[in-house]
Amino acid sequence: MNDKAMFIRPLVERALQPLPLRTLRPTGWLRNQLRLQAEGLSGHLDEFWPDIADSQWIGGTADGWERGPYWLDGVLPLAFLLDDERLKGKARHWIDYILSHQHHDGWLGPIEAPHFGSIETRLDPWPTFILLKAMAQWQEATGDVRIVPAMQRALHRIDALLDEKPLYEWAKMRWPDLALSIQWLHERTGEAWLLDLARKVQAQGYDWQAHCANFRYREKQPQWMLENHVVNHAMALKEPAIRFRLSGNQGERVNAARFIETLDTYHGQATGIFTGDESLAGKNPSQGTELCAVVEYMFSLEMLLAAFGEVAFADRLECIAFNALPATFKPDMWAHQYDQQANQVICRISEERIYTNNTADANIFGVAPNFGCCTANMHQGWPKFAAHLWMRGPGEAVTALAYAPCTVVFEVKGRPVRIDVRTNYPFEETIECVVLVEGGHAHFPLRLRIPGWTKGAEVTVGKDAAQAAEAGTFYVIEREWHGSTTVRLHLPMPVTIRTGYNSAVSVVRGPLIYVLKIGEDWRQVRGELPHADWEVYPTSPWNYALQIDRDHPEKSIAFALSSVGDCPFSPQGAPVRANVQGRRVPMWTVARNAAAPPPPSPVASDEPLEDLTLIPYGCTNLRVTELPSLGPAPTMRLQA
Repeated sequence: MNDKAMFIRPLVERALQPLPLRTLRPTGWLRNQLRLQAEGLSGHLDEFWPDIADSQWIGGTADGWERGPYWLDGVLPLAFLLDDERLKGKARHWIDYILSHQHHDGWLGPIEAPHFGSIETRLDPWPTFILLKAMAQWQEATGDVRIVPAMQRALHRIDALLDEKPLYEWAKMRWPDLALSIQWLHERTGEAWLLDLARKVQAQGYDWQAHCANFRYREKQPQWMLENHVVNHAMALKEPAIRFRLSGNQGERVNAARFIETLDTYHGQATGIFTGDESLAGKNPSQGTELCAVVEYMFSLEMLLAAFGEVAFADRLECIAFNALPATFKPDMWAHQYDQQANQVICRISEERIYTNNTADANIFGVAPNFGCCTANMHQGWPKFAAHLWMRGPGEAVTALAYAPCTVVFEVKGRPVRIDVRTNYPFEETIECVVLVEGGHAHFPLRLRIPGWTKGAEVTVGKDAAQAAEAGTFYVIEREWHGSTTVRLHLPMPVTIRTGYNSAVSVVRGPLIYVLKIGEDWRQVRGELPHADWEVYPTSPWNYALQIDRDHPEKSIAFALSSVGDCPFSPQGAPVRANVQGRRVPMWTVARNAAAPPPPSPVASDEPLEDLTLIPYGCTNLRVTELPSLGPAPTMRLQA
C-alpha cells in the first residue's frame, strides 16, 4: 500500500443499506402497476422506437448518447422485481453487448455521440454515469463477475480523461451520479484510488451547495440555462448524500433539507414536486413539471434516505410517487406527458402555450412528446420506488421506509426471514406486516416509519395491546421473532388544506392530494395503436371555487372508499372519492392553452351550489388541484 492510500479518509457508512433487487417482490396493486408498465411502453420501447431499437449502444445507427442507458436503468430493475424472463433477456442483451464491446482503453459505449446543443460530442462521460448505475443493479441482481472489472477499467479511463478534459456541460451538473457509482465500486474493492477519483469529480463538478446557499432563480425563468434546468436540480438533490459519504459532515443532512425547502419556497407544487418546463418556472399551478424531474427527484430522495434515514425524506418520496408519478402517464402506461400540470384542464397541441421552453405538444400524452429524454428516462420511477420500500439497518434492523404491498426476504445471522406486507395503502390507513421466521427464531429490530402527517398512529404486535406511535419517527420493535407474527400499523389520515398560489386551496389526506375530477374526451392525433399520441379535452366544467372550512376541512368533505382494482391510478378505478361543494367561477377561463391562475381567494359567485367529486391526483389525467375558496366576506367578486 502506498503512503497516500494510508491517509485517504474511508467512505462513511450510510444510515441504511439499500437491498439487492432480488430481496423484494411486489404484490397486490404494486405488482399490477409494475405489470402495466412492463406491458406498456417500458416493456416494448426497444421494439419500435429507433433510439432504443437501433441504438448505437448495441451496434445500431440511432442515438448513441443518453437514451439507451436511461431505458436500461429503468427496465433492468423492472425485469427483476417482476421476475420477468422476457425483460431480463432484453436487459442481458444490452449488458452482454456493451461488455463485449468495451474499448481496449476501458471506455464503455460510443466514442462519438452527437446530441442536441452540445459543444463537445467526443468522449462525453455523461451517458456513462447512467450506464454505471444500471451495471451496478445488474451485478447485484445476477452476481455477474464481469461487472466489477469492467467498471474498474471504465473508471480508470474516466479518471485519465478528466485530467485532459475536466467535467463540462451535463456531466459537470450531474456529477453526483458518477460519484454514486464510484462509491458503489469502492465498497466492493476497497481501492483508495476510487476515493481520489470521487473527490476529483466533486472538485470538477458544479457546486450545488453554493448554488442553494445563494439561490438566484426565484421566479419563472425566461431563458434556459444548465443552472436553472429542472432535471439538473432534481438530480442534484442527492448531492448532500454523496458529500456526506466522502466527508462525514453531519451538516449535509441539513443541507439536503434546506435545498428541498428552497425549491418548495419558490417553485413548489402540492404534489411535492417543483415546476420546470425545462427551466424553473415559479408556483403557478398551471406551469408544469417535466417527467424526467419527477423520476430523478424520487431517486435522489431514495439516496438521501439511505444516507441519512430521515422520515421527512420518505414522506416526500411517497407524496411524489403516489401523486405526480402516476398522473403523468396514460393509465395503461402506453403514453406519457413531457410536462404535467397541477391545474391541467386540457392537453392539446397548441402554439400558444404557457411554457418557457417546451413546444406545442409538451402536455399531450404520447410516445415522445416535445423531446425524447423522458421517453427514455421515465422507466425508473416505479421500479426504483419499489426497490427502496425497505432497507437494512441500522445494525441488524430492517426498516420500512415507504408502504406498498410486497414481500421482503433477508437473513439475520444466517436465519432466513420473510416479511409479507399486506395493504391497500395509500388508499387505506392500515398496513399489516406478517413476519415469518421458518424453523426457528431470530432477534432483530423491526423499524416502521410513522409519517409526519399522521395523528394518533398505533402499532399492534400479535395479540398485544395497541401502542401509540409518534408521528415523524421510526417505531422500533426489538424482539425475538418466532414463527409467524402479525404487526398491524394504523396510520390515521387527517384532512388538511394546503394554501397555494393566490391563496388557492388543495385538499390533502395522508400521502394523497385530492383534486377536482374532470370528464375526459381522448382524441388520437398521431401514431398507431397501442403506442399513439393523444389529446385530452374536458367534457365537464372545471372552474369552481370550493365551499370549505380551511381550519376544519373535515366538516366540509366526506370521503368514500371502494375496492382497489387492477388499475387504481385511473379516473374510473380511483379507490377513494371525496364529496365537497362549490360554485362555478365563470370568469376563470383558459389562457395560453392552460387554466389561468386561480383568482385570489376568497371569491364570490352567483352560480348555484353544486356537489363536486374529488379523487386522488395520481388517478387523474385532467384535474384542478389548486382551487379558489368561497368566503363570506369576499375581496373579489366574479360573475358572468
